[in-house]
Amino acid sequence: MDKTKNIAAYYEEQHRYKKSVSILRQLTLQTNLVETYKWNFPTYTLNNKNVLSICKFKNHFGIWFFNGVFLKDQKNVLENAQEGKTHSMRQWKFNTIADIDKVTVISYIIEAIENQKKGLAIAPKRIEKKSIEIPTLLMQALNNEIALKNNFEGLTPYKQREYCEHISTAKQEKTKASRLQKMLPMIKNGVGLHDKYRNC
Repeated sequence: MDKTKNIAAYYEEQHRYKKSVSILRQLTLQTNLVETYKWNFPTYTLNNKNVLSICKFKNHFGIWFFNGVFLKDQKNVLENAQEGKTHSMRQWKFNTIADIDKVTVISYIIEAIENQKKGLAIAPKRIEKKSIEIPTLLMQALNNEIALKNNFEGLTPYKQREYCEHISTAKQEKTKASRLQKMLPMIKNGVGLHDKYRNC
C-alpha cells in the first residue's frame, strides 16, 4: 500500500477520534508542510525534515512535534513523548474534539515550522562503544597463533564481542575450554559465531 492510500485509510478509519484528527489535519494542511506517512502515522515535513505527526489512540489523540522541545509552549500543553528516552519530541494530547483550540494549534504548528527553518534540533548523543574485554582463555589462544589473532582482529567488533561473551558467560572452566575449542576453527575461517543463522 502506498503512502497516499495509507494516509487515506488512516483518516477514513471508523474511530472515536475520526473527526477530531481530521480537524488537526485540516489545520496542518493550511501550512506549507508536506503530508507523508511514517511509522504508521500521517507525518508532516518541511524540506524532508519531520515537523509533526498526527496520532490517535484508544483514549486520546494528538500531535507529536519532533522538535517540540524548542516550542515556547505558552499554554503549557506539551509533554515529553517518552520521559527519559526522547530528548526533543513533545506531544500535545487531546481527549475530546472540544479540546481543540484552532487558533492555538495553528500558532504551535507555525512556530514548529519556523523552528525547523532555523534548523533548531538536538544533535543525537554519540554512544561510546565499550571496549571489548577478551577473556584470558581466548587471549592466550590468540597470542599462541598469529594467524588466529589476525583473523580475530579482522572480524567486526560485534562478532568479536559475540565470541568473547560466549566464553565469559560460561560458569565452569571446562565449559569455557569446550566453547573455545569449538570456536577456534570458526575464527580461523573468518566467520562469526552466529553467521550460519544470519544467512538463513
